[in-house]
Amino acid sequence: MTAKKHALKVSILNEEYAIRSDTSPEHAREIALYLDQAIRKVLSSGSVVETNRAVVLAALQITAEYFAAKDALQANTDAVRNLSDYVRPLLPPSKRKSGSYGAVS
Repeated sequence: MTAKKHALKVSILNEEYAIRSDTSPEHAREIALYLDQAIRKVLSSGSVVETNRAVVLAALQITAEYFAAKDALQANTDAVRNLSDYVRPLLPPSKRKSGSYGAVS
């Protein structure tokens, strides 16, 4: 079963875009606003004047943020797994079942 698609309009650099999204309209607008602000930040630095270059640089920045968050999530998942492996033998035998961990992809 697929999630319901929502159609909405978002504004990025004062241009309207009609999009369809699996996420809520509020979440999609928040994402568009984040992108708009990232592009404007690059443009306000003064070192880039072409909009297309600013978009690419903003996309690179956002991608770097994504990879950092993904790495942090994996580190936290590993830490919880290690803690669980350490604590499990200390539990009563009936509570020592191996838990399932969410994989980070």
